[in-house]
Amino acid sequence: MTRRYFGTDGIRGQANAFPMTADIAMKVGMAAGMSFQRGSHRHRVVLGKDTRLSGYMIENAMVAGFCASGMDVFLLGPIPTPAVAMLVRSLRADIGVMISASHNPFYDNGIKLFGPDGYKLSDQIERRIEAIIDGGVDIKLADSSSLGRAKRVDGVHDRYIEFAKRTLPRALSFSGLRIVIDCANGAAYKVAPAALWELGAEVITIGDEPNGLNINDGCGSTNVDALKRKVLEVRADIGIALDGDADRVVLVDEKGRTIDGDQVMAVIGEAWHRAGRLAGDGIVATVMSNLGLERFIKGLGLELHRTKVGDRYVVEHMRAHGLNVGGEQSGHVVLSDYSTTGDGLVSALQVLACIKRANRPASEVLSCFEAVPQLLRNVKFTGPSPLEDQHVKQAIEDAKSMLGHSGRLVIRPSGTEPLIRVMAEADDEATVKKVVDGIVTVISNARTAA
Repeated sequence: MTRRYFGTDGIRGQANAFPMTADIAMKVGMAAGMSFQRGSHRHRVVLGKDTRLSGYMIENAMVAGFCASGMDVFLLGPIPTPAVAMLVRSLRADIGVMISASHNPFYDNGIKLFGPDGYKLSDQIERRIEAIIDGGVDIKLADSSSLGRAKRVDGVHDRYIEFAKRTLPRALSFSGLRIVIDCANGAAYKVAPAALWELGAEVITIGDEPNGLNINDGCGSTNVDALKRKVLEVRADIGIALDGDADRVVLVDEKGRTIDGDQVMAVIGEAWHRAGRLAGDGIVATVMSNLGLERFIKGLGLELHRTKVGDRYVVEHMRAHGLNVGGEQSGHVVLSDYSTTGDGLVSALQVLACIKRANRPASEVLSCFEAVPQLLRNVKFTGPSPLEDQHVKQAIEDAKSMLGHSGRLVIRPSGTEPLIRVMAEADDEATVKKVVDGIVTVISNARTAA
């Protein structure tokens, strides 16, 4: 069933346009508040946000909705998404909310919802919330004496920093490591540098001056050029790039080479396997992860499980099959021994621990496998999906035949933007380019004709 509000990662869109309006945000608060009323205790919601300008509007609208449903709201302010997932359990809240559009520009925003267990909501609960918003379920708001209260919560940054530090052995220190961290002018601009410094590292911070408009703007995990320059300039041992809500991480080694989520999963997966910590004899990745990662994992005698794109699907598979390492090439890495969702800082700490123990440069530690040539291109569209066009379908079948069994082709619509994502990979780079260019051309022609 097509959903009107929720996509692959909550609700997302351009701020002050459907569905990211104050009106919808208030209704989401009402509907989510109703959906998580359980027992006779005072119900509470923890509500965090990143640093984008529209966060003020969405935050206040949601506070109104939750209070109208009878829930007390604990306002966390700018804080990473994984901190919200942690605090919803730590504070025994009934629901957690993160207002963020993750890696998107400032003019977008989104709403991510977590249940009392710290996990993102199931499709079933999201459909129920949508039904309440659209009037398919009677709204039973609190009476005048049972309205919720809202208050700012102090000390949440310190709680999260201590949580992140406790994922490492007590005796481990990052003394001697020079680290550049790019906070994307986002939610982790205070907590991430502080955690690294407290662990003993020399920390150089960029992307730590948010103004409401510069989140992810030429910085962060989607644009590591500034981070590369700074790493080379100060001769750092490693660079860390978070995204706007710090649930993903991309690294840069001392030579300025980009290290994506696939390599991060390989490093952590191998280290945990050698230490006897890797559960389920495998890791979980999505269909977008590189074929090189799959070959590397199989070379260790382990299995690479693939899911649909979206960290929620990775987490669902991990829970269902008893696995504790998973993630996405984009940098969402989920370590379920510690967190219920992607955590950029905690993932980076695990990699830093591997570098420190190996006592070797990041460029050596973070080169687990050679990536197979892979090309991803996005095609914008409006109206019906061009994937239903017969010419597009035929082009896809022809491309699969060209790649054969030695390559992979992934064609999928984005869950958060009006884009068709075309990805191919194979050992021969020229074949990959030919396949992707051909499909993109056919999709573009079909879009124009429509």
